Amino acid sequence: MIRISEYTQGNGMKSEVLRTKQEVTVNIDLLAALLARLQKDSGEIPWSEGGKTDPWDHIEAAMGLCIGGYINEARRAYEWLTSIQLEDGSWYASYIDGKPLDKTRDTNISTYIAVGIYHYYLITKDTDFLNRMWDTICAAMEFAISLQAPTGEIYWAKSPEMEIDHMALLTGSSSIYMSLKCSLAIAKILDEKKPAWETAKTKLGHALRDGLHLFNITKSRYSMDWFYPVLSGAVTGKEARKRIDQHWKKFIVEGMGIRCVSDRPWVTIAETSELVLALAAMGNFELAEIVFNWISERTFDDGSYWCGFTFPDMIIWPEDKITWTNGVVIMAADALYKLSPACNLFSHKFWETSKLA
Repeated sequence: MIRISEYTQGNGMKSEVLRTKQEVTVNIDLLAALLARLQKDSGEIPWSEGGKTDPWDHIEAAMGLCIGGYINEARRAYEWLTSIQLEDGSWYASYIDGKPLDKTRDTNISTYIAVGIYHYYLITKDTDFLNRMWDTICAAMEFAISLQAPTGEIYWAKSPEMEIDHMALLTGSSSIYMSLKCSLAIAKILDEKKPAWETAKTKLGHALRDGLHLFNITKSRYSMDWFYPVLSGAVTGKEARKRIDQHWKKFIVEGMGIRCVSDRPWVTIAETSELVLALAAMGNFELAEIVFNWISERTFDDGSYWCGFTFPDMIIWPEDKITWTNGVVIMAADALYKLSPACNLFSHKFWETSKLA
C-alpha cells in the first residue's frame, strides 16, 4: 500500500496552484490481487468476470500484475499470447475463453506485446524469457511493419477476410511507435540487428510529428488521440508541452479526470491514468499528481477502481470491475511513486539518456 501525503491541486498547466495537505491511498496489493483472481488458468486475462479478452488490454493487465509482484502470473499471460499467435504474427482483436470473437487483425493490438515483455524484463532482468519470446515479438513487429504506408503511418488492420483497411489511427500508430522502441531495446539486449525496424520507427515518428493529416481525423474527439503521441515519446520537449496545453480544456473536467470523448459527459479512469503516465513521461510530476489525485476515491467498496462515470449526475458506468483499468492505475502509481524498476518505461528522459530510442 502506498500513502502519498502531499498533493498539489490547480486548474491546468498554466494556472496558479494551491497546495493542500491530504492523503491518498493506492492499494497496489488489492488491485494486483483482483487481476490475479480474474486471470484464467490458461493465462488469459479478460476485461471482467465473464467478459471478452483483447490482447492489448490483456497486456496492460499483465503489466499491473508484474508491478504488483505477480511475476509468474504475468509470465503466463505472455505465454498464453504466444500459444495463440496467428501464422502472420498477429492476434485477433478479441477472444472469449480463448476462442476468437472478432477476427480483425489489428496492428496496434498485435505489437503491444513488445511493450509488455520489455516491461517484464525491466522488473525481472530475465534474459532467458526475452530469448523465449523473441520469435513471438519478431513475428508481431513484422506483421505491423508490413502494413506501413510509404508516408510512415501504419494501417490499422486486416479485416477477417484478410483485406487491408487503408486507414491509420493516431492513437494506434502512437502505440506502435512505443512498441517499436521496446522491440528495438529488446533486440539490443539480445544483440540482434533490426535495421528495418529502425527505419520503420523513424518513418512513423515523422508521420506522428509532422503528418497528422495522414490519420483519421474523426478520432480526434477521443482523448487518446490528444495525449498518445506524447505518451509514446513520438512527441517530446516543447512540442509535447504545447500539445498537452493546447487541448487541455477540450478534455479535462477539473477535479474529476478526462473525458473519453470530448463531446460526451463521461470521465474514464483508464484514460485519466494514461494521461498521468504521459505527464510523468514529460517530467511534469506535479501536474501528474494533481490529475491522479482526482481519481483517487473513484473506487468500489473493495478498493478496485471504477471504469468510468458520468457527470454531473455521477452515475458509475459500466459497473463491471475492469482488469485493464486497474492495471493502468497501478502503472500510473508506479510512474509517480517509483514502485518498480519499470517505473520509467514511458519516461522521455529514460529513453533519451539510455540511448535506446
